[in-house]
Amino acid sequence: MKKIEKKYRILVLGASGYLGNAIYKELCMYFNTYGTYFSPKKEFENNKHFFHYNVEEDDIYDILEATKPDIIVSALRGDFHAQTIAHAHVAEYALEHGSKIIFLSSANAFDAYSKYPSYETDKTLSHSIYGHFKIKIENMLMRMPKRQVAILRMPMVFGTNCPRIQEIKQLISEKEAVEIFPNLIMNVTLDKKVTQQIHYIINRNKYGIFHLGSTDLVHHDEFIQELVASLFPTKVAFKNVYTTNDDRYLAVLPKYNTLPKHLQITSQKVLEELQK
Repeated sequence: MKKIEKKYRILVLGASGYLGNAIYKELCMYFNTYGTYFSPKKEFENNKHFFHYNVEEDDIYDILEATKPDIIVSALRGDFHAQTIAHAHVAEYALEHGSKIIFLSSANAFDAYSKYPSYETDKTLSHSIYGHFKIKIENMLMRMPKRQVAILRMPMVFGTNCPRIQEIKQLISEKEAVEIFPNLIMNVTLDKKVTQQIHYIINRNKYGIFHLGSTDLVHHDEFIQELVASLFPTKVAFKNVYTTNDDRYLAVLPKYNTLPKHLQITSQKVLEELQK
């Protein structure tokens, strides 16, 4: 992707986390990019573009005033109540200064709907605490002017060293069974595809709701078994977990707000990338 002329100032909240850091690394070569970190680490402490931030104790306004971002990308993690207050302050700042907010949401915003996959215009409904939290932030942001908000709903995100693969490696090293959900129909995505998609959304000044999952669906057990078989030559034990007798969907499919073909991905492509 070639360098662009407009030099946005971007703040990535949660830039020391797995996905937040991938987003920061994608954007920092092209934009004036800042990030927040929580756990002390030399690579962040010595980087003048990183600010220490404890969502439960610190006021995000101080960092917003210091960085003066045109775009705020929220990949925050942590206490839900504290995050809700932080996002309210971010929204206040954005309204006052005309900044844009890009919020990383989740397929869990639809986890109460198990009979079918979810599209961008579907009504959100969740039975989980995590899903309720994501919906609460989404609703808060959707009260802002439309052009100032992009909500990115994502399914399971995979990458070479992602937490999910690290957890699988840990289980296998301890000769524990890897849990699979035979009745779960989902879609997936890749960390580096997400960062490219966010880059495009920023570059083209896109707004609205985006579903950044693969364009196809896959059963959880089949996907994980194929992934494990490609990464580990040894025999691995699996544990089937049945949460329902019927198939249930947890998938966010793009339909109304699609990105260009080169920014779309299939579940098979995710597996191929992880096997490299």
